[in-house]
Amino acid sequence: MISDARSIRIQDYDYPLPDERIARYPLPERDRSQLLHFREGNIERRSFRDIPTLLPAGTLLVGNQTRVIHARLNFTLPDGRPLEIFCLEPLQPTDYALSLSSTAPVTWKCLVGGNRRWKTGEISLEISTAGHPLTLHAERGARTENAFEITFRWDAARPFSFGEVLDAVGTIPLPPYLNRAAEAEDSQRYQTVFARQEGSVAAPTAGLHFTPEILERLRTGGVEWEALTLHVGAGTFKPVTSETLSDHAMHREYFTVSLSLLRNLHRQLGEGLPIVSVGTTSMRCLESLFYFGALLLSGDIPGEGLDQWVATDERFSKTDPAPAISALIDWLEARGDTSFSRYTQLLLTPAAKPRVVDGLITNFHQPRSTLLLLVAAMVGEDWHRIYTYALENDFRFLSYGDSSLLWRRGAGAK
Repeated sequence: MISDARSIRIQDYDYPLPDERIARYPLPERDRSQLLHFREGNIERRSFRDIPTLLPAGTLLVGNQTRVIHARLNFTLPDGRPLEIFCLEPLQPTDYALSLSSTAPVTWKCLVGGNRRWKTGEISLEISTAGHPLTLHAERGARTENAFEITFRWDAARPFSFGEVLDAVGTIPLPPYLNRAAEAEDSQRYQTVFARQEGSVAAPTAGLHFTPEILERLRTGGVEWEALTLHVGAGTFKPVTSETLSDHAMHREYFTVSLSLLRNLHRQLGEGLPIVSVGTTSMRCLESLFYFGALLLSGDIPGEGLDQWVATDERFSKTDPAPAISALIDWLEARGDTSFSRYTQLLLTPAAKPRVVDGLITNFHQPRSTLLLLVAAMVGEDWHRIYTYALENDFRFLSYGDSSLLWRRGAGAK
């Protein structure tokens, strides 16, 4: 096993991805995708419709119920030139639900395409939605790193929440590697069927393959479903440009989990039953819960978020996951809280094995990405074999591509 995460060379997580292997559109049916099944070194080609037969009874399956917002806003400047505002995360109020449900002005951290054209002043966008005129105003504030603080207010004949305004005015922000504009179909297909909580600017794409019928077959087969919320940020597409990870700044994302989910995780860990993550976002959240609990066991109170290098802390290398999750449960119960919300910058790499998750359902990721590093954290050097097999057997790659079910070696033997 790699011992030092900071010294990992990103060139060791590169592979040739031909442009024609990128799936730019979804298949007509969500669950018609191929599925690569990897367990104990063996690779087999299956259909995603086989997933209920591949997860044993007693499995806890955890998915991300975040919903993608229409975060891309296209304005026209007074001189007629276009300007794009891309909403990243709320600043005032900072809570996603409060901001998106607000009917009063809100401030968001945003990317601004062509910001040099927009010197000062307020810009506006007028539309009609459901027969109601709506005018959205945007005012640029301070610069924050490569983004800006943008305050939005709107005029309408009836009260609109900011979430409704985005739905009416904005468009779905497709990943840049799809290299196409969003189309009407994407508003539905770039969402999972279990999406509930608005806030993401990218879909948790491993969940795109699920249908209500698949979820029902899983339930009747003895697989328990739980949901968490992690709002996926644009940083998920940020490439690693440094030679080693030591110089890479991991993006942060906001999550919320229920006390019920934590109790179920503790039960699974205690009984040695499988925990399977639907997607890298869910896995990042689940593994973060271990480190928050481990911090509590060491006497630290959880702060606003989790540092990207926490998995390299030797204090936690021998901490068992069940007591860590138990510590987090006890801390929440003592406070009278029924949920846990924080930011995480956790960077998962092959230098530290997963502490909570036994299996991962995920698509095929970009070369030289932190998502590929997360896959390697689960399967080690076998990621080379897995991706070579997928390339040689016509699997479709990236967000609208095919799926895989990857098991950690020795999964179930906690």
